[in-house]
Amino acid sequence: MSVDTAPVAPARGTVFRETMLGTLRLDTEDRTRRVRLDLTVTADRLLRLSGTTEARAAGRMRIAGWADDPRAEGELEISPWARRRIRYRITFTSGGRRLTLDGWKAVTWRRPVASMTVLPYTLREDGARIGTGTLRFSLPAQLLPFLASFRFPRQEDPDAHLPPRWRGEPGRTEVWYTTVTDPATGTGLWLHHEMTAPADGSEPYGHGWAAVFPKDGPVRHARFGPAPWTRDESGYSGDGAAVQPGRLTGSAEDGALRWDLAERPGDQPLFTFPRWSWRRPLLPAAQMLPAARASYDGTVTHDGSTLTLTAAPGASARIYGHGNARRWAWLHADLGGGDVLEIVAAVSTRPGLRRLPPLVFLRLRRHGRTWPRRPERSAVGWAGAGRFRADIALPTWTVTGRCGLRRIRVEVTQPPDRTLALDYTDPDGGHATCRNSERADAHVLVERWWFGGWRTEAAWTLDGTAHAEVGTR
Repeated sequence: MSVDTAPVAPARGTVFRETMLGTLRLDTEDRTRRVRLDLTVTADRLLRLSGTTEARAAGRMRIAGWADDPRAEGELEISPWARRRIRYRITFTSGGRRLTLDGWKAVTWRRPVASMTVLPYTLREDGARIGTGTLRFSLPAQLLPFLASFRFPRQEDPDAHLPPRWRGEPGRTEVWYTTVTDPATGTGLWLHHEMTAPADGSEPYGHGWAAVFPKDGPVRHARFGPAPWTRDESGYSGDGAAVQPGRLTGSAEDGALRWDLAERPGDQPLFTFPRWSWRRPLLPAAQMLPAARASYDGTVTHDGSTLTLTAAPGASARIYGHGNARRWAWLHADLGGGDVLEIVAAVSTRPGLRRLPPLVFLRLRRHGRTWPRRPERSAVGWAGAGRFRADIALPTWTVTGRCGLRRIRVEVTQPPDRTLALDYTDPDGGHATCRNSERADAHVLVERWWFGGWRTEAAWTLDGTAHAEVGTR
């Protein structure tokens, strides 16, 4: 006897934006300061007004004359009926100090509007109170943008993209890599784990490296492997280095460089290349991020010193394919407020394709939405017209393009003293050189066509917090 079952629809989450204005009074001051909090809130399920919904928040915290952190993050407990409250715990940095805004809207149906729009809070440092304040949601100014911001995206498990894709074919390479910026010191971190299956059919091996990019001082790096490849169904594991769900650990050069990091995904996956190219490896290679952004806690030890990371922004990514491109450029830019830009521009090694200009895959996730809507749009345009363009060079490279009523210009600079050059071998035996900087500079300009002219819609300048690379074969 068989039972027909209907397919289960993918779970959907909730994304919305909220802006609140108010004041803060520090315990050490006799005056109040103006405050603005802009948040993008993400829940892994549909909101349950009759129950409790846990959500993540990322955004920008501004306190007049005292703090401006575009990478504030935290969590919300949305429980207007069950617990009669909407609680906010938002962590941000001010002058190197890690602070937490802790408060809740006490919901009462006798005063529904006031109770759901007024947020009294306490400002804490290491658990101790240092100030109090109040934030308010303005119904006349913010209600329509708030309602229009709601999205209900399909949910995916970031950990589902960690297991190896390789199934024994010769001439393949697979990569797990992570890039992080420590907000306290400005130090950049790069962890690279790679499986290589040589094209001649010889035994596959695993190898990689870790690199630390201090704000003051030379770049430090160390390699691990090569070592025989042993398949690990949960991620990467080999020669003392491991990538597992929620954790990255390892050491290189007999412990000269060691790391132990907890990883907390902060967003849904981001497919830089078309989604189908990751599921069906028809292109020479494909890249994606299991989570568009993440935060990291833990330690990195090198040269007798230990760097402690706390809520450090970054991301992990995956690559699977036949090897490196003939020439390529890559950028991961955490733009703050939950916004992320990912770019891969590459010239293929395949005959016929190697004479084409770089194909550009650009994905800008802003306010929970990704532009362009389809990854192919930036690479191939419409029947070849309207492709995005890349000028790959060092120390500065650029990407420009237009899609719909928006256009973008990205300029990336990798200063030589902040760039590390590494050589390694592709499956076909060819040698590749990547020049990577985890402390690159970037300027991103997004414009929108409006009543006959281009107007700036958003602009970001990253000073030493962009992650970038230029490579050649």
